This record gives sequence, C-alpha cells and structure tokens, in this order.
Amino acid sequence: MAEIIGVRFKNVGKVYYFDPDGNTLKRGDRVIVETARGVECGEVAMENRIVGDEDLVQPLKKLIRPATAADLKKVEENHKKEKSAFGICLRKIAAHKLEMKLVGVEYTFDNSKILFYFTADGRVDFRELVKDLASVFRTRIELRQIGVRDEAKMLGGVGVCGRPFCCSTFLGGFQPVSIKMAKEQGLSLNPVKISGICGRLMCCLKYEQETYAGLMKVVPAVNAAVMTPQGSGVVADRNLLSETVSVRLNVSPDSPPRTFRADEVKVLKTARAGRPRTGQSPPKNAEDH
Repeated sequence: MAEIIGVRFKNVGKVYYFDPDGNTLKRGDRVIVETARGVECGEVAMENRIVGDEDLVQPLKKLIRPATAADLKKVEENHKKEKSAFGICLRKIAAHKLEMKLVGVEYTFDNSKILFYFTADGRVDFRELVKDLASVFRTRIELRQIGVRDEAKMLGGVGVCGRPFCCSTFLGGFQPVSIKMAKEQGLSLNPVKISGICGRLMCCLKYEQETYAGLMKVVPAVNAAVMTPQGSGVVADRNLLSETVSVRLNVSPDSPPRTFRADEVKVLKTARAGRPRTGQSPPKNAEDH
C-alpha cells in the first residue's frame, strides 16, 4: 500500500500517480514533479489517498514541491514563449517547403525541451527543420506527429451537437469506435452524420454503446415473433430509448402496427439473422478508428 496523489498536466489528460512526500494537497493545487520529460508543473486531479501496490508503476516518483508564485509565473512566461515559437516554426516550415500542419507548441517547465506537434498525410523528413529550430532556440527540439483526433483534442471546438468537443472537455483518452455501434444505435450510416469535426466516427458512439447494448437485451428485435396483450404478431420496429416496439398483429396484418412496451410482450421466436435492410450497409469510406 502507498499514499499517492494524481497529477494531470493537460486540461483533459491522463492522470499520473506521485508520492506526495508528506504533503497534503487539494484538487486543483499546482505542483512541481519530475517526469520522463523532465521537471513539469501539473495540477492535482486526485487528492491524497491510499492505493494498492498492484495499481502502481514502480518506482513511484516523489513530489518536488507545491508550486510557488515564482513557479506559476514561469508557467505563464512559457505560454507566451509558446505563442512566439509557434510563429517562428510556421515560417521555418514554409521555408523548408514541408507538407505538414503545425498544431501546437509546448515548453517543458524547465525549458530543457520544446515540443512541436503537427499533423501530416504521411511521413515527413523534418531533420533539417529540427536543426534549424535548434539553432534558433538553442535547446532540445522534438517534433511529434499526431493524429486528427489528437489535433481536435488539442485545439478544441464545437461539435455537430452544438456542445464543446467531448475529447477536449472530459474524455481522458480515446477508445476504438466502430460502424457497428452506429448500426446498433439506429443511426444513419451517412459518414457526414456520424463523424466528428476530426473526420472520424464520433466518440460519443462509444460511451453510449453500453446503454444501447443493455437495451437490446430487453427490447425484442425487428422481425421477432412476439405475443402481445392483443395477440401474436411480428415486431416491425423498435425504439430502444423508450423501450417500446411496434408490432404488426397477425389478426390484422394490413392494419398499422400497434405500439407496446417491451415488458408487455413475450418473444416467441427470435429474429433470423440476415442481410442488413436497404440503406443499412456500411458506407465504403466510414472506417473504424
């Protein structure tokens, strides 16, 4: 067992464990710690607590100190330097005629390294660019190619739902999202309608999938033979969120389907697996990610 604090280095980033070294800290406190990238300033996302050794990656590094006013001033100065470095790097990229899009710049707390994040369609030979930037900033330079989802997370914005991006507000990491999730949730398989601003399938399909998967177990599927309070019939449609089914009754097959709650019907025969209905086949350019 060990006492730890959880520290986050970005607004919606991964939380890392550190030994508080006898300090009692509150959520939101700024702290100085040593990381694999060097000394960094982070924010306490998890207050002091005891965790089991199986949840730790040893050795657990100790807190250097709670951040002082001077430390916070240095962080602000670094942010100003990042804006200047961004402009300089843009000009250098243009001068070297490289096919890459600069997304962000990050100074480590101790200024021992500057990281430049970029996107590109393929591999980019940026060796000469690194030498050029090193001669300007006279410190270690690292260029890191990121994906379009990471770009959206870094830049932020408003999604098609009208709310800020999930990835830049509360999602700590990305998980695989598949076209199957969109199908099971009854969404249009038009790539434009189920893709985020980043061009990938919307992340919300993943964290809503568990709810839909549970509802699919209790709401009879389309084409299932069921018994209703008004007689037997076949499910013509279902609404998972309202937990209702529309049933075409055998006694009046030409009449409009009747709507019943899922708990009012009993499945007599499950639906046969077959080809997706017209318009439900996955689009060619909608890939899992």
